[in-house]
Formats: sequence, C-alpha cells, structure tokens
Amino acid sequence: MYAGIDIGSVTSKTVIIDGNGSILAFAVIPTTYNREECGARVFQLALDRIGDPECEVKNIIATGYGRKAISFSNDSVPEILCHAEGTKALFPEVRTIIDIGGQDSKVIELDEQGRISKFEMNDKCAAGTGRFLEVLSERILNITIEEIGPLSLKSNEPCTLSSVCTVFAESEVISYLSSNRKREDIAYGLHRAIAKRVIGMGQGAQIKYSPPVCFSGGVAKNAGVVKAIEEELRQKVIVPKQPQTTASLGAAILAQRKRIGHSTTC
Repeated sequence: MYAGIDIGSVTSKTVIIDGNGSILAFAVIPTTYNREECGARVFQLALDRIGDPECEVKNIIATGYGRKAISFSNDSVPEILCHAEGTKALFPEVRTIIDIGGQDSKVIELDEQGRISKFEMNDKCAAGTGRFLEVLSERILNITIEEIGPLSLKSNEPCTLSSVCTVFAESEVISYLSSNRKREDIAYGLHRAIAKRVIGMGQGAQIKYSPPVCFSGGVAKNAGVVKAIEEELRQKVIVPKQPQTTASLGAAILAQRKRIGHSTTC
C-alpha cells in the first residue's frame, strides 16, 4: 500500500491506495498548530479504517503547506503537482483544475497529455478563499459555513460586491444588511465575488479554462460557489465526491509510482 498526506492550512488529509491505484481509505481532520502531530493522526485514522492488522504501507509522500513537518514521510512534493496527478486519476480527460481551499486558491491548466502547462496561485491573501466566506458568513450574516451554500441558492436578486478583500467586503455586507437586503442575496453575491476573483486570477495567467474543468478543495462542497463558477465560465464543472482529497490522492499515486522507502506496518 501507498499513502499521500496533505497538510493544508485548514485541514489535513490522507489517502491510502493499493498497488493498482485503488483507494482503500481516506481521512480528513482539522489542521492544528502541530503539523507533525496532525500528519500522524490523520494517517493513523486512515489506517484504522482499512481494518487490516497485517497491512503495510511501503511509501509515504507528503504535500501541502505543512509537508516539511512530516518527518515519517519518505519524500515531499509540491501541491500543484499532486493536485494534477490526483485529479487526472479521477477524471483522465480533465484540462483545467480550479482548487479553492481554506486560505489559498489555485488554477492549473493541463495540456492534451495531462502535463501541467500553466498555473496561478493566490497564497498571500485570504480574498476569495474559504476563510473569506467563513469570516463573513459566521461573523456578519450569523450563519454557519455549511448553511451559506444552500441559502444562497434561494437568491433571486444577488448583491454585487466590488471587492473580495475581507475588510472591504465586510463593510459592503454590513451596508447591504442595513438596507434590508435578504441574506440569501448577500450570500450569493459573496459566491459570485469569489468566482470572479479566482477565474480572473487564472485569466491573468493566460489560462483558457478548456473543458472539462474540475473544481476541487473544501470550497467545492459549497453548491453556491459551484453554481457561481459555472455561471462565470458558462460551462459545467466536475466536482469530485471528496473534493478535499485530490492532492493527497495525487501524493499517494506518486508514492506508488516511485515504490521506494521503508515500510510502515499498522
């Protein structure tokens, strides 16, 4: 067996695959200040879900922000490469990947052979990320991050936000609330702002958004953002069943491909 561990800024993920590339187990937990401990915990949780006392993991690759903290991994690989490998394994024909996580967003373009041809990443600011949504939904709209997606789909007159800077957007949202605008209209306005921000970021890097387009990351669980991205691109997007695990899957695939390292028995 082979494992990929993705230590993100908000969540930590593990995927374990067999020698044929089939997924045996995965796990997702919140990331804490101790990246090494998070990696060990999420890895053990995935192992426990296999339920085989004789199982053996032959190679482990770490990725994500905290990849250097995972001392028990055999190697670490940048997350852009892992996102590409994991997404291609799920959807071999994919040409564009949009990934929006807790505190970063990225757009990756693949050529016809599935190789990375271009990518753009926003990792310096929370604008247009899950953190942006979390702050504004819970602190200003008084709804949970899980509720904002379904609520936004009820919108008939979406608000327009001129900025996805968390500070400026907060002022706009408060202004809309003071004008008695419905929360669902404000919520979908936030989702549209995220879609425009991320797609515009990719366009600035000359990414064409050739179909099929895959939307991954924790924010891809939000149906309102999915709808907003589809409207902005004027095309349907694919959302994986477990959109947070594409990078950890890609890391596991690279671990299986290399087939090196010491064995870890669970």
